[in-house]
Amino acid sequence: MGAPKKFNTELTDYSVVHKETTGPYAKDLEVDALVVGAGFAGIFMLKTLRDRGYKTVIYEAGNDLGGTWRWNCYPGAGVDSEVPEYEFSWPEVWKTWNWKSNYPSYEDLRAYFDHVDKVVGIKKDCSFNTVVTSAHFDTESGRWTVNTEDGRTAKAKYLVLGTGFAARRYIPDWPGMDKFKGVVHHSSFWPDEEVQVKGKRCAVIGTGASGVQIVQAWGPVAGEVKVFQRTPNLAIPMRYRELTAEEQERSKARYPELFRLREKCWAGFHYDWHEKNTFDDTPEQREALYEKLWAEGGFRFWVSVYKDSLSDPKANQETYNFWVKKTQARIGDPRKRELLAPAKMPHYFGVKRPCLEKTYYEQFNRPSVDVVDIKNNPIKEFTETGITLEDGSHHEFDVIAVATGFDVVTGVMTQLGLKSITGTRLDEEWKPGANTYLGTTVSGYPNMFHIYGAHGPTLLSNGPSAVEVQGRWVADCLDKMNMNQIKYINPKPEAEKEWKKQIIALNNLTLLPTVKSTYMGGSVPGKAFEPLCYAGGIPAYVTAIRQALEDMSGFDVVKA
Repeated sequence: MGAPKKFNTELTDYSVVHKETTGPYAKDLEVDALVVGAGFAGIFMLKTLRDRGYKTVIYEAGNDLGGTWRWNCYPGAGVDSEVPEYEFSWPEVWKTWNWKSNYPSYEDLRAYFDHVDKVVGIKKDCSFNTVVTSAHFDTESGRWTVNTEDGRTAKAKYLVLGTGFAARRYIPDWPGMDKFKGVVHHSSFWPDEEVQVKGKRCAVIGTGASGVQIVQAWGPVAGEVKVFQRTPNLAIPMRYRELTAEEQERSKARYPELFRLREKCWAGFHYDWHEKNTFDDTPEQREALYEKLWAEGGFRFWVSVYKDSLSDPKANQETYNFWVKKTQARIGDPRKRELLAPAKMPHYFGVKRPCLEKTYYEQFNRPSVDVVDIKNNPIKEFTETGITLEDGSHHEFDVIAVATGFDVVTGVMTQLGLKSITGTRLDEEWKPGANTYLGTTVSGYPNMFHIYGAHGPTLLSNGPSAVEVQGRWVADCLDKMNMNQIKYINPKPEAEKEWKKQIIALNNLTLLPTVKSTYMGGSVPGKAFEPLCYAGGIPAYVTAIRQALEDMSGFDVVKA
């Protein structure tokens, strides 16, 4: 049985030939704006542009709304931002919706997207199981031609990529994956039907967010769980709690203010950096602040600690010291404890996005749950019965979860077959490193916009906060073009270079460049080691992109 039959690895595996040939499924579609992706970004753009009079359609590779939350249905999958931070700011949607808990599961989020559709009507303008395979812009007509895997063509004045940061999976090329006779799935291509693990021997490869969540879900039920860890996850308590409809209805009077607040905070949450530096306080005062943030939970212990925590190595060590003390106390076995929460800091705290956990560390107190260190003894190959490491040791399994994440941020856009007006391809252009202007446009690709991708606040922020900030900017840019009879805008190469310099300069003010992480290009072999996100925070980002829209000097502007 070959690997492709076992689990899908490419978006094109989800393309289908549609019987329907009208509306968004037309063979030769003509629209003002074509949006790619039906997650938060794509849906926000569809409604926003449609409300402003643009004929807009979404092409979505998946079979329904939700983006990440349609794909991510692995055991325990859920979001790491709290509500109402993590939702649309549209009153007609939030006034008629209540959540079950402060951190929704993927099932809750799917139900939420169905509610969004019911209230504002999204699916009628969506073409599902539609995979974009190539696109190019014609300067004569001022329009994009977009082709799909199933042979359809769309023409649009504007191409808006609402593809986010995690639509391209990364599956290491381990030998023998096709030989394994058990069940194997990548976390982001997980099947909708439940994978049975009761009494089974299970492996989880990877300790990112999906790995942590799968361990929490499988620990209590599986016969055995072995977690293959290269780097410990410096996870922090989520403080999950169920919400009543009554308490949500009471707080909704403050929602408009809360939606404004999330755009005023560095990472798009409802809290911000503590205004002092770490050593401005006494050890007792520091302990009190750390305790408070730890008890409140969520990302507060990441982006609400002392304002020098992500920039000063000594300050960062203080943050880690508290983390390791709290976390080690939760793990009984000394060997597991040292692997999961090492006394010596493995990398600066917070330079990899910490995961939020409920019971992750407690799972390792079960005799049936173990951690296997593969930092210096990596996976050599898969066999019919399990996994062999470089030292020859063999581990037998019935079920394997490959939780190795994504070709983050840039991989999403480089898989679309985008061609520039000079005939070059984006995937080739970006091999040495990504280049954008404002984290929303790319030189050589006129009238193309991307949201929650390269060089925006993206992974350093709450998704919907960044999406709405960038989405309104794109809509305002389109309005400005229409009002001034502009055929197309194309970012100037020098403006792009200047923006990249800013991205690097801001990043270099932090400790982020000290380790290979999703912020620095991710783990895909051969990928450029470079900052992928704007590290200056959402308020500074808004100021920068709004000024650029005001004077348009960074664009070549071609009138109709």
